Amino acid sequence: MELRPYQKEAMTAVLDEWDGGNSKTLLVLPTGCGKTIVFAKITEECVMRGKRVLILAHRGELLEQAADKIKKATGLCCAMEKAEISCLGSWYRVVVGSVQTLMREKRLSGFDRKYFDTIIIDEAHHCITDSYQNILNYFPNADVLGVTATPDRGDMKNLGQVFDSLAYEYTLPKAIKEGYLSPIKAVTIPINLDLTGVATQAGDFKASDIDTALDPYLYQIADEMIHYCSDRKTVVFLPLVKTSQKFCDILNSKGFRAAEVNGNSPDRAEILKDYENGKYNVLCNSMLLTEGWDCPDVNCVIVLRPTKVRGLYCQMVGRGTRLAPGKTELLLLDFLWHTERHELCRPAHLICTDEAVAKKMTEKLADNAGCAVDIEAAEQAASEDVVAEREEALAKKLSEMKKRKRTLVDPLQYEMSIQAADLANYTPAFGWECEPPTDKQKSRLEAAGIFPDEVESAGKAKLILDRLDKRRAEGLTTPKQIRRLESMGFKHVGTWTLEAASKLIGRIAANNWRVPKDIKPAEYSPDNGQLSFDGFTIL
Repeated sequence: MELRPYQKEAMTAVLDEWDGGNSKTLLVLPTGCGKTIVFAKITEECVMRGKRVLILAHRGELLEQAADKIKKATGLCCAMEKAEISCLGSWYRVVVGSVQTLMREKRLSGFDRKYFDTIIIDEAHHCITDSYQNILNYFPNADVLGVTATPDRGDMKNLGQVFDSLAYEYTLPKAIKEGYLSPIKAVTIPINLDLTGVATQAGDFKASDIDTALDPYLYQIADEMIHYCSDRKTVVFLPLVKTSQKFCDILNSKGFRAAEVNGNSPDRAEILKDYENGKYNVLCNSMLLTEGWDCPDVNCVIVLRPTKVRGLYCQMVGRGTRLAPGKTELLLLDFLWHTERHELCRPAHLICTDEAVAKKMTEKLADNAGCAVDIEAAEQAASEDVVAEREEALAKKLSEMKKRKRTLVDPLQYEMSIQAADLANYTPAFGWECEPPTDKQKSRLEAAGIFPDEVESAGKAKLILDRLDKRRAEGLTTPKQIRRLESMGFKHVGTWTLEAASKLIGRIAANNWRVPKDIKPAEYSPDNGQLSFDGFTIL
């Protein structure tokens, strides 16, 4: 099986992390981007190196899927560690294991602590629990790979306590842009659902309280669905099984061909197969289908189980992001959940890494209620608005800085000038990243022209220093050039070449450090027809 380019990069990155001494590393791939295929190929490489591999999952379906994918992708057969089935005595070097089984002390004690050389955790966002930790601690010498679809580093703060590094991350916007996932259009439906009285339980909104808030609106929501998705293949996520069953009945009374599945459905496999074959056009469930189920031609997702867990929201929407023949986009219906808390996940959180941009995008989607909006275009517009607001705030800050006569560039000014969204939106996740910058990092930043006191973490310091090295190699402007020229009113000097900035500074210096009258700093660009050559200007 031939890997896609990003899958090859991911595999190489993981192996490099292990070879470099980071024994616990993460791989982030959006739902639908073939994470199982990637770790199957990594498993194959480990076996070729003579290692024994354990693949952990928390549900039986995921174990069977992993074993099936590994067999199809690599030809390797897997032993099973589940319930009464044990891998001990098997000659297979790959084991798929149930966490619920292996977490037991009696089961673990049957293994030598060096029995597994590699442990791969599917759906790694679950691994912060004690059950997973018991297993990882029992095999302390094993290289560990966690695979998750969590879309941003902010969600990985907890995972950063378990893993040493992020080996590779492939983002949802990049997957859509490169044609590996379906474009997403979001429609905000103007039905105000009040969550202000909903309690929190285990870090998320309490399902029973959501159910109470949602129930009065089910008929109205079904009516809205007639307008938007009567001709689409739809999956609806609801808070409780009883609500899922009730909503299924409502949809059928409205003319939909709806079915409902839950953990106790005796004919679940048959219903899912009938849905895939077109007998039903709506599938209702109470969080059953968030993991381990794929139906590529799903082209509408409705989340009626609001959540503040971004990974869970991504999993739900991910049921509709896969490509399929004839499928042009995924339609995501979003309702105006009203809450005084800001942690509620919305369509913006699928694509935005910056909370300010997500908030702005959510406002824009609400302003266009009832209209299908491409989330990439909406994110771009929201990002431009936030950048404009930040530039306005930066201008005020720079005005205050002039009074202090600082000779170094503020990190925020540097990030805005070179238009580095990854620096501006950076959130430290792993232990070393969260530490304060080291003295060596501070010294290097100051020598390069960056004011180090405004850099809050070692991870951010490393990113800035890496960017400085890269820009130096590419012949782009230095922080000191940026500060010099932007203090005179020139814009985005960070996008210029070092040579262009040097020539302009030379010309200004020759003019007694005054900007020549024929140059308007706010409008000037090195490629706008003005070139400096040995002190003369060619127009």
